Amino acid sequence: LDCHYVPCRAGWVGPTVLLCIYGFCSMMRPIEPFLTEFLTGTYKNLTTEQVTRQVYPVWTYSSLVLLIPVLLVTDFLRYKPVIILQGLTYVTAFLLVLFGSGVHSAQLAFFCYSIATAADVAYFSYIYSIVPPSYYQRVTSYVRGAILLGYAVGALLAQLLLSLGRVSLYCLGFITLISVSVALITSFFLPMPKTSLFLKGTYSAQQENSDEDTHSSESQDFFIWVKSVTAAKHVGTMFRGLILDCKKCYSSVAVLFFCIWAATGRCGFYQVTGYVQLLWVYMQPNNFTAYNGGVDAISTLTGAAASVAVGHMSLEWSVWGELVLGGFTFLIAGAIFLMDLTDNIWINYTCFSLFKTIYLQLATICTFQIAKMLNRRRYALVFGINSFVGTVLQSVLTAIVINTQSLHNPLISFQFLIYASYFAAISLLFTVRGVYTVLHMKCPAGGNHTPKDMRIFIITVIIYYSSNRIKSICRHCTFMYINIFNQSKSGYLSVCRQQDSTN
Repeated sequence: LDCHYVPCRAGWVGPTVLLCIYGFCSMMRPIEPFLTEFLTGTYKNLTTEQVTRQVYPVWTYSSLVLLIPVLLVTDFLRYKPVIILQGLTYVTAFLLVLFGSGVHSAQLAFFCYSIATAADVAYFSYIYSIVPPSYYQRVTSYVRGAILLGYAVGALLAQLLLSLGRVSLYCLGFITLISVSVALITSFFLPMPKTSLFLKGTYSAQQENSDEDTHSSESQDFFIWVKSVTAAKHVGTMFRGLILDCKKCYSSVAVLFFCIWAATGRCGFYQVTGYVQLLWVYMQPNNFTAYNGGVDAISTLTGAAASVAVGHMSLEWSVWGELVLGGFTFLIAGAIFLMDLTDNIWINYTCFSLFKTIYLQLATICTFQIAKMLNRRRYALVFGINSFVGTVLQSVLTAIVINTQSLHNPLISFQFLIYASYFAAISLLFTVRGVYTVLHMKCPAGGNHTPKDMRIFIITVIIYYSSNRIKSICRHCTFMYINIFNQSKSGYLSVCRQQDSTN
């Protein structure tokens, strides 16, 4: 049974433990909650405009370009080499952050960082090539919980060292470099799968050929030629298989909706977490001690606990999953909306913790649901496509929201209103779909209650109520934007009058 799996290191336990250690160390990066302060402070002397417009977008746009090539190479190389590459690029990125100087060095660091994040597909797909499908839900919660725990420990350590130990940000950078180096060393001990999930059988055939006639140089040359020809033939087969597998994967409506949430949720999460430090800098009063690390630690720990708890929940996810996604996404939208409205930094911290905790829990639900519904050899493909679609959406939002705004007015807050509206639209979609799914699965096919008419009536009521709420939000956004525009215009006119008077 399942001869495809590698019977090493106590079955599924050993590889899972090693992968969790790798995930913990690669994510324990104490410098990240204060990375904006590190780049814009006296350490690197970059301006806020340089960081926002020239440095941070490099990660978004590079990830968009790298995701598809990394996805194809990941399956062909059987995951482990790509995980090692991820560790190497993490080390390189933080070496550049620590010892580089100037905008170009920071851009190169974020390019290396984008390679590492693009290689996440190998981290999440590797374990499914090792363990049986019956353990998917459990190992997904362990693997995701390990990276969340690592990030939480790093953030908490950073906050304690800064608040109590009064250490410099350079010290946090060195701790980060040591942690990702340990992750790189751990990656070499991961067992190598015998075959890839997608190109099953290719490597086993090559392995059989490699055992025959390898003593002479002529046979070795012939083996290399045969290997290259075989690889060339399988390139065309792989692309044809990709197209067919995409059709099969997304032909299931349930898989399609979980994938939609995974892609759109990823986009919104990285947009909010990527620019929330700038919002906090904008909101912080004078002489305020930043607690970014503590907030990140608490929210990540609660998210990790929720992710592990979800792995042991017994719920009919095929029935209630979409409704759960819709309801909790509405809470995310409300939290981000309150972050935009409030001027209190502590309320903002609390809303961000709620946002991150809920997102991490919902992302775990989507991950194991997709894994359970698909053939295991297609999981890496679907995960990569979801990441690619999320990155495309993120690039569009970055181009529209970030690059067109002026950094000299409070539009950094206005962009979070856009993020809240974005999650509200996702919540509406999944609430309507979830209600339809529950009524369709739970109501009997026949009888006197006409369940189809009842479903149409309930969905119509939900759409009507939600559309009214969206109208009020859009009205509020319009008024806020007009006020901001008028303030900017009046400020510009006053500056022009002052220049005319001096002249």
